[in-house]
Amino acid sequence: MEETNSSVETCQGASLQSSDNASQKASKKVRKKRSLWKSWKRLKGRTKFYLIVLHLFALVGAGILGAWAFYELGFTNNKGGADQNNRYLSENQKYTSRSDSVDSQEQILTDYRSLSVFRHFYPKNADLIFNAAQFSDRPTAISEMLYAANMYMQDDEHAAAYQKMNADINNILKSNKMKSFEGNVIPWMNDSAWPALKAAILKDTAVIYEAARLTGVEPRLIVGCLVGEQVRLFNSKREMYKRYLGPMKVLSVQSQFSLGVNGIKDFTAMQVERNLTDTASIFYMGKPYEHILDFQTADHQSERFNRLTNYRNHLYSYIYTGCILHQTMLQWKRSGYDIVNRPDILFTLFNLGFAASKPGPDPKCGGSHITVHDQIYTFGVICNDFYYSGELAEQFPLKAKRFADE
Repeated sequence: MEETNSSVETCQGASLQSSDNASQKASKKVRKKRSLWKSWKRLKGRTKFYLIVLHLFALVGAGILGAWAFYELGFTNNKGGADQNNRYLSENQKYTSRSDSVDSQEQILTDYRSLSVFRHFYPKNADLIFNAAQFSDRPTAISEMLYAANMYMQDDEHAAAYQKMNADINNILKSNKMKSFEGNVIPWMNDSAWPALKAAILKDTAVIYEAARLTGVEPRLIVGCLVGEQVRLFNSKREMYKRYLGPMKVLSVQSQFSLGVNGIKDFTAMQVERNLTDTASIFYMGKPYEHILDFQTADHQSERFNRLTNYRNHLYSYIYTGCILHQTMLQWKRSGYDIVNRPDILFTLFNLGFAASKPGPDPKCGGSHITVHDQIYTFGVICNDFYYSGELAEQFPLKAKRFADE
C-alpha cells in the first residue's frame, strides 16, 4: 500500500511540473507578443510603411516564383488527344488536290449546287461560305468550306433531309444528262468569223479604254456597239470582208455613208459635238466633257472625216460612240425614264440615231436587221448578246457602274 501511494504522489508531482512548464511557455509567448507590439508601436510611421511594403513585395515575389515553378514542372500542361472527328477531317485533302481542268470546272458547278442546297437549311453559313469564296483564288474553296461545315451535319436534325435533297438533285441531273453541245448557245457566235473579229477587237483594247475614260462610259458598252456594227458589215458583204477579217484580223472602216469602225453618220457626229457644249441641251454631259472633241483646224468637216476614217487609229470612232451612249442615257434619265440598266435599248438607240430616241415608258429593243446564216437578228439583240455573253470578259469586264454619273 505504501508503494502504491508513493507511485501516485510521484505521478501527481510530474503532472504538476508539466503544467507549470506549459504555463511558463504560454506566459513567455504573451510577453514576447507584448514586447513585439510595443516595439512596433515605437517605430516611426515611415518605417512601418517601408516594412509593410517590403513584406508585400516578398509575398508577391514568392507567389510569382511559386507559379513559375508550378508551370515549369508541367502541372498546367493539357496533354490533349485526337479529336473524335480526326478521321473525317483527314479526308478533306481530296478536295484540295483538284487541278484547274474541265473536270474541276464541273466540280465547281457541283459545289455551287451543293451550297444552294446547304443554304436551304443554314442560310447564314451558306452566305459566309459564298462571300469567302469570292475573295479566294482557290478553285476548291467552296468544297473545303462545305466539307468542314458538313462535319456538324452528321448527327444534325436536318442531316437526313439535307443529304436527300442533295442526292435527289444529282440524280435528276444524271438521269436527264444529254450529250453536251460544244458550240455557243448564241447561234451567230458559232460563225467562223467570230474568232477573227475578237482578235481584231483586242488590238484596240488600249484606245477603247481611253475613249471610255474620256466619255465616262463602261468600255464593254462601247465594244458592244462595235460588235453589232462589225457583224452587220461582215454579213452584208460577207465574201469581200472575209478576205480582210479572216487572214488579217482587222476591223472594217467605213468611209462613205457611215464613217469609221462603228458606222457613225456625219450628221450624228455633228450633233454629238453640239451636245457637248450646249448647256441647255437635254443631252449635255457636263463641263468635264465639253472639250473632248475640240477641233485643231478651221476645216471641221475634213477633220471630222479624217478622225473617223483613220485606218490606223480608231480612237475617235470610240469617243463618238461613248458620247452617243452617254448623251442618250442622260436624255432618257432627265425625261424620267432610266435606261441605265437596259443596254439593249442603249444599243438600239445608238443604231437608230438621235432622231429615233424618244423617251417613254415602254422602249423596244431592235434596230437594223442582220442576217447570219439565214437567221435574222436585230442590231440591239446582237450587241446585247455580246454584252452578256461572257466573251472577252477578261479584257472588258462588266462594271458596277455603266456610266460615270449614273
